[in-house]
Amino acid sequence: MQLRDVLTEEEHADITASDNWAGAWIILFDWVVIVGVLWLTALFPNPITILLAIVILGGRQLALGIVVHETGHRSLFTSPAVNDFCGRWLSGYWVFTDKDAYMRNHLKHHQFAGTEGDPDLPNYQSFPVSPQSLRLKVTRDLTGQIGWRRIRSIGRSIINFRDLKPGNRKSLVSSLALNLTMLLTMTVLGYPWLFILWIMAFMTSHMLVTRIRQIAEHAAVPDHFDSDVRLNTRTTHISALERLLIAPHQVSFHLEHHLLASAPIYNLEKLHNLLRDKGFYDDVEFPRGYVDLLKQVTTA
Repeated sequence: MQLRDVLTEEEHADITASDNWAGAWIILFDWVVIVGVLWLTALFPNPITILLAIVILGGRQLALGIVVHETGHRSLFTSPAVNDFCGRWLSGYWVFTDKDAYMRNHLKHHQFAGTEGDPDLPNYQSFPVSPQSLRLKVTRDLTGQIGWRRIRSIGRSIINFRDLKPGNRKSLVSSLALNLTMLLTMTVLGYPWLFILWIMAFMTSHMLVTRIRQIAEHAAVPDHFDSDVRLNTRTTHISALERLLIAPHQVSFHLEHHLLASAPIYNLEKLHNLLRDKGFYDDVEFPRGYVDLLKQVTTA
């Protein structure tokens, strides 16, 4: 059964329609949470608020990456120019992500998902893994070992700036400028140490939630190399808390994204429910929460 045999033309048009207000709300929500968390931590600095800040900020940094993804697909807003602006200046540059470079690789992932040509295959092909292996991966994320590799990569780009392609130079300069602006703003307000929380989140919780997202989307699926998207990609049903901390903005509906990449992320749950009601998922099992998911991708 193909998706085109399930959706009517009207349903397809409705699901793929961009909503500027919904896109604006996504970006506004992310930045309200980021600013609010930093402000509350400044007002009530203690180990608990600092730990919570690092956890929540890591999830919002992933959310900014999701905005990069959506604007790269030109689906978050109706205007290509607005998509490009928001995918760079309101999201990507803050987490050192070059939207254009990211999309070049990501579009190959869509083209070759379910085959050995998928460039993301190394991220999940080894699953299922042992519980010990999974714990080691989580430990590396939370102790900043993987994040430090990312920081070193940024440092190498700075050192080798003259050798970078023009597009990469622009992305690096813009990313540094925005992060230095954040540091300067916090310093002027009397809280320069808050920027350390932003970096710590980037190096720890952000790396962990990014890994969990990658695992949830394609690891230990029924068949990595089947052309049926229902067999090579996964959607996970999650709680509101998991959506806040781990998988923002309906990103857990990854199967739906691969079925219809032109559907804006805020329409993916609607698409999921529509396909479920039509019987498209009668033979598909969906993990309920990331605890259930992580159990499924580990072996005794």
